[in-house]
Amino acid sequence: MERPIRIVLADDHPVVCIGVRNMLTEDEGFEVVGEAADGDEAISQTLDLEPDVLLLDVQMPRKPGIDAMRDILTTATRVKILLLTSTITTQQIIEALQIGARGIVLKDALANHLQTAIRTVHAGDYWIGGKRVVTLVSALRDLMQQAVPPQRKTYGLTPRELEVVGCIVEGCSNRDIAKQFSLSEETVKRHLSNIFDKTGVSTRLELALFAIAHHLVASH
Repeated sequence: MERPIRIVLADDHPVVCIGVRNMLTEDEGFEVVGEAADGDEAISQTLDLEPDVLLLDVQMPRKPGIDAMRDILTTATRVKILLLTSTITTQQIIEALQIGARGIVLKDALANHLQTAIRTVHAGDYWIGGKRVVTLVSALRDLMQQAVPPQRKTYGLTPRELEVVGCIVEGCSNRDIAKQFSLSEETVKRHLSNIFDKTGVSTRLELALFAIAHHLVASH
């Protein structure tokens, strides 16, 4: 029999904590190993207990959930973080996913979604908008279409570099990009190196996520 998914529950509302704990203890597939009532406790409990999943309230005393998540994910922990919230804007969802959240569950949908959401993020996928999401980049692009676009910054990227960024978001290889713009692959690599320097990212996935979050590519 598989070992249960180990969970830390961080929420400052006792009623929510009791409800969630009861919901999870009814299922042998879950084990609540710790609870926290504020953001600082959420950090210490997660680092001490190393759970598989942290259920983290967005609005927390002492340290908001998003800040606590940022601190947790700067350590080497492997925890998957699922945010619990009553309300959240599309822009906040995008920011949370950028920082490293694996999903968001609305509190009024806990009874319907919580257990599935936990299993989904534990398995390595994302839980966004009440459903399993496998490809984060396409989910973020869909979210960006719903969000109000802030003023577009280009981070000093040239028009050609912006075209290359667009291709990376589409999943193109260096060879594809070279062919599309009649460039050598060496030139494409040089463009990518410049783009990484200007945006401060180090991988193609990070670049794709950065580009979507900062509106470097047009929505389709």
